Amino acid sequence: MERAGRRRAIPQTRQHSHPVGCTAPGPRRFVTKRSLLGYVRHVLQVVGGAAVILGVYGGCIEPHWLDSQRHVAEVPSLPAGWEGRQLAVIADLQIGMWGANVSTVRRAVAEIIAAEPAAVLLAGDFLYKPENDLEDQLERVTALVRPLAASGIPTFAVLGNHDWGLNWPHERKVPRYGRRLRDQLNSIGIRVLRNEAAALRISGVAGSTIYLVGVGDAWARDDFPLRALEDVPIDAPRIVLMHNPASFVDFPAGAAPIAVAAHTHGGQFALPFFSGWSWMKLVKGEPVPVDGWIEDFGKAGNHLYVNRGIGFSTVPIRINAVPEITWFTLQAAPVLQSVMDESPRRTISRTSRSSRPG
Repeated sequence: MERAGRRRAIPQTRQHSHPVGCTAPGPRRFVTKRSLLGYVRHVLQVVGGAAVILGVYGGCIEPHWLDSQRHVAEVPSLPAGWEGRQLAVIADLQIGMWGANVSTVRRAVAEIIAAEPAAVLLAGDFLYKPENDLEDQLERVTALVRPLAASGIPTFAVLGNHDWGLNWPHERKVPRYGRRLRDQLNSIGIRVLRNEAAALRISGVAGSTIYLVGVGDAWARDDFPLRALEDVPIDAPRIVLMHNPASFVDFPAGAAPIAVAAHTHGGQFALPFFSGWSWMKLVKGEPVPVDGWIEDFGKAGNHLYVNRGIGFSTVPIRINAVPEITWFTLQAAPVLQSVMDESPRRTISRTSRSSRPG
């Protein structure tokens, strides 16, 4: 029995002293499954929202812009009558692609007709998967480009890989598709060039001949630059038109002082400030696609410009690859002293040539 009035001892919590200026550590916190799932959900919402915004922009906004790229093209031995005259270039219509960019094609054609250039160059890929409905695609293409020829502006074209039914470089072309398209375009007054040259002259001006050299498609194994140059005098002024930029490397030094290609779509999805990334490279394992003037490419004295085109491949979206009309103002340039230097500044093997975007 404890004595009455005696207090029972109460245990005291042991106190720990800490150095001056330091605080006691707080209670430990653990990442719970619920908090982790909440974080992941938040990240997915942000990424999903950004994807929706990019999809709307790339599908509904940028494809309907039309970028007029204006450049001076210096052509050796250009006749005085051609000085200051313009050429217009469009490409990659891709009619037959779901969500095809038809309205922008119409605007481009209308702008070209209003500007009245000396000639119009169409750099291939009019069709998209012609095996699905060739006749319908031919009819729609004809309706879109007929106004160019009907306006009286000389209009020329080359064919691209899709015009031969080629979605990938390893596939076999279907000759019937290319022949049908060529015949259709020729029938409405648009001359299709296939490894050949056309002489362009200004009506009533003597000595005003320049040559337009048209090359077949690389994926179709139909590009023969030397054959295309056979009827062009060695020092004659010329413009070279092709679909795939890979064909450019086969031109002898000085034989293509101004050349135009398309095919790459400018990457179609190309992130600003990240020139090494694009949709084409990610999905198709392609080399970095290009647009504009291409430096250090091909043989001495040759210069290549790549047009971004108007249509789509695979998905109807363009991001940082605005559809383009290219306008070249022709000016005379002196004949280069080094045009006979046959050593290439950069070469591309046949394997890498066939791995370009389409």
